[in-house]
Formats: sequence, C-alpha cells, structure tokens
Amino acid sequence: MKWERVTFVRVYLTEADRTLAPLLKRLHDEERVRGVSVFRAVSGFGGSGVMHTGSLLDLSLDLPVTVEFFDRPEKVAGILEHLSDLLESGHIVRWQAEMNNA
Repeated sequence: MKWERVTFVRVYLTEADRTLAPLLKRLHDEERVRGVSVFRAVSGFGGSGVMHTGSLLDLSLDLPVTVEFFDRPEKVAGILEHLSDLLESGHIVRWQAEMNNA
C-alpha cells in the first residue's frame, strides 16, 4: 500500500456562527479540497468557557460544529491564508497525516 502526506485541518465553530455556509462554499467551489466533513457535537466549550450543550428538553441551535478537511500540505497552506479573513484566530488546528493512495 502506498501512502501520501496530507495536511488535515479542523475548524471549530458553533451553529449560530454565520461562518459555516461561506466556509463550506469556499472549500468546495473555490479551493476544491479533496474531502470535507462537518460534525455536530452534543456539547463543548472554547476559550470563552461558555458551555454549548443540547438536551432532549432543550434543543439548542448553538451547538459546537467542527469542519474537517484535508489536501496536499502546500495546497492547505494556501487555503489557510485565504481563510484568514473568514475565521477568527484560535479556531483552526492542523496536523500532518498520511492517506492511503492505491
């Protein structure tokens, strides 16, 4: 099995953040990354310490959301520069990974 180096990125948002739709549109239409997934969490908190949570009794519309994508390291570096106008500091994590390739 062959392996290819990729950079994996995770972006932390909340459902109430109006950044999700423009981010997905940019990653799909303009940047054309290899893969994107969006995950909705049941609870979480960030630097503010504010707990975002949902329960069966209270269906919150401000739950944590993570957007994950990956591509070649040099492409991701350029994408992250392009996203600096859209995303706040401290909301992006990246790491190197390997993807099986054939």
